[in-house]
Amino acid sequence: MDEAEKKVGGNVDGAEGAPESEAGEHAASVSELEQLRHLLEVKELEAKENYERYLRQAAELDNFKKRMAREKAESIRYANETLMRDLLPVLDNLERAVEHAKGGGNGTPVVEGIEMVLKGLLEALNRHGLAQISALGAVFDPEKHEAIANIERTDCEPNTVVEEHHKGYYLFDRLLRPALVTVAKLPESKEKKSSDGEVENGEEDG
Repeated sequence: MDEAEKKVGGNVDGAEGAPESEAGEHAASVSELEQLRHLLEVKELEAKENYERYLRQAAELDNFKKRMAREKAESIRYANETLMRDLLPVLDNLERAVEHAKGGGNGTPVVEGIEMVLKGLLEALNRHGLAQISALGAVFDPEKHEAIANIERTDCEPNTVVEEHHKGYYLFDRLLRPALVTVAKLPESKEKKSSDGEVENGEEDG
């Protein structure tokens, strides 16, 4: 009987041990699930914060682009503001010259006034990079001169600019407009003599 009781007692102890093991595994699973749930909540919060940060940065970038576009448009629109301000005194002087001419002033002061206005205008434009091309008396240069006529001259070298119809201008190093000029050439008689001389020399050499 003792051995039977021991066996029965052993079976009872085993039955009691199994639920305890299962309970431990269940508790571990619940704990792991809670950890995963907590980790998921943390990641969801991080994702939400990152998305909100992205929206803020996208909005800031969009505002920055709009501000830059607005400033660029204003910069283009008012790019000549400094030039216009420099030209205001020229306009003032020109108006004074016109009023003086209307007042019956004689020719000399009017001409002098206009010359002063022109000088002031050129000085203002020079400060902004405009430069006149000096053509009269210079050797013809197709890079900055445009010839509209050739004229026979004996008092200067051929290919010399002898008349300037309108001035040429540079804006810094860029040609805005070539000078419109007349260029000297040899008289036809001299050209013929020069040509005949070259032929005669050629025949003598032969």
